[in-house]
Amino acid sequence: MPFPENLKHPNLLDLENIDFFSVLNQMDDGVIIADINGTILFYNKAQSKIDGLAPSDVIGLRVTDIYELNNRTSMIMQAIYRHSAIKNRAFFYRTCSGKVANTVTSVYPLFKGKTINGVICLVKDYELICRSTPMATITECRPDLGNGTQYTFADLIGRDHDFGRVVATARKAASSFSPVMIQGETGTGKELFAQAIHNQSRRRDEKYVAVNCAAIPNDLLEGTLFGTTRGAFTGALDKPGLFETAHGGTLFLDELLAMPVELQAKLLRLLQEKRVRRVGSARETPLDVKIISSVSRDPRLAIRENQLRTDLYYRLGVVMVKLPPLRERQGSMHELINHFIEKHNNRLGTHVKKISREVLELFSAYQWPGNVRELEHLIEGAMNMAGHEETIGIEHFTPGLDCLEQVDFTCREVPFPMPGISGTPGVEKLIPSFDPAPARFRNLAKTQADLEKKAVKAALSAAGGNVTKAAGNLGISRQLLHYKIKKHGFFRGDFTRHPKA
Repeated sequence: MPFPENLKHPNLLDLENIDFFSVLNQMDDGVIIADINGTILFYNKAQSKIDGLAPSDVIGLRVTDIYELNNRTSMIMQAIYRHSAIKNRAFFYRTCSGKVANTVTSVYPLFKGKTINGVICLVKDYELICRSTPMATITECRPDLGNGTQYTFADLIGRDHDFGRVVATARKAASSFSPVMIQGETGTGKELFAQAIHNQSRRRDEKYVAVNCAAIPNDLLEGTLFGTTRGAFTGALDKPGLFETAHGGTLFLDELLAMPVELQAKLLRLLQEKRVRRVGSARETPLDVKIISSVSRDPRLAIRENQLRTDLYYRLGVVMVKLPPLRERQGSMHELINHFIEKHNNRLGTHVKKISREVLELFSAYQWPGNVRELEHLIEGAMNMAGHEETIGIEHFTPGLDCLEQVDFTCREVPFPMPGISGTPGVEKLIPSFDPAPARFRNLAKTQADLEKKAVKAALSAAGGNVTKAAGNLGISRQLLHYKIKKHGFFRGDFTRHPKA
């Protein structure tokens, strides 16, 4: 790109000979560069970490092959088609390997003159944003309680029996001096529980300090936790660590399994001695801290895989609080939905009152790998699309609806039950059977979409184009079937039976 004439100066850097790609590869944000076909040309280390995919497995493939997205739901493809930028969009997606990412994404077209040559996509990991930004700037209309927290047990939503038992366990843990370990999948609310436990404890007037062990590089984590002494290493200063900062209060060690095993040994010593020694110092400082930790998987499995020391588990897992995933909390679904609608109505200035029955059907059948956080994310996105409408419908979920429609095809059963048409001649031939044997380079999302398309076609053919009957045979609503007919490019008239002349 030619440098602007009015800014040219003999002492300016020679921009044409600067290696920009090495700079992009060092950025904390994910960076993807794709051509006008959506083929990935550059994929930096940060994006590799967000997606859990190696650059060598990605470069040269289209974005729709890497992510469970299509040309309509991919922000990269939309920016190419629109020839315009998409900025700071909350974006929840799943990779071809099954990993779910919660991001804030921007895509900018790359022009040569007036011709678009490709796009550059910048991706921020929403989890890291939340951890590195003060809470008060993230959560709207929720003041800090003065001790570093914002949540109490009164803020936990859910009245189903199993969730109530978990809350009761956490309340009892709050009155104990013993360490607490919270186990739960991503998005189940581990930090909310940790803050609630602190605010129910005798330490409620003292500091609550949280650290995400996965968000801090391993070589910096020790100094962050234990503190540093001037001269311990180049650039080291006398600085207290988070243990000293939390003295008298609570320290929340989020994503404990990301802590190196070597550092876990030092943490174990601190817990045994109740004294902390800064890096590079021989002096020990007495410590009074309640430790709450969190893990996203069964700690016993982590022990077998050498991710967690057995003795540290015994020290930190004195009281276990296991949070149920959203798929096991269907009794709380309506309450959660209403809460998020009210929350985002206040923030967005919208007047949404409810979700449609069709959306609720999808929500009820979905497995929610991102749990409550994913539910809130999808509702917020739909409310942005709903504008002044009072009901969130399927049409408002264009960026995220495809992920809700994923069906488990690990068995040979028909993906959508079709009672009432099983005896119709020729229908069985139209219903797809699934071969579980892996096909070379098979794309799971495409396979699922193809199977759904064939099932919809079979139902429409058997019903002679009657949408009501076809929807009943598929076990879905008429509105949802209309959406799928449009999605797959069908025309109802093509299936209507005409009398013979």
